[in-house]
Amino acid sequence: MSKRLFVGSIAWGTTSDSLKKHFETVGAVEEANVLMDKMTGRSRGFGFVTMSDDAAASDAVAKLNGSELDGRKIVVSEARPKTERE
Repeated sequence: MSKRLFVGSIAWGTTSDSLKKHFETVGAVEEANVLMDKMTGRSRGFGFVTMSDDAAASDAVAKLNGSELDGRKIVVSEARPKTERE
């Protein structure tokens, strides 16, 4: 079963492709997405990565949290479920 991870403190120049390549060093990645601001087209500084299984996700959190990507130390944690906005 796949597991979704939150990735914070992403550099402005990081792309979804470079994020995916960084996470592929620890396991199979189903999807990587850097969220972009609709108005400016710039990165919002965070994104999500979906790992193919729980073991790969646990490895990614353990090994990549605090690692450097494009000159910035990233924060990696398990993503929380999306909540309803009021």
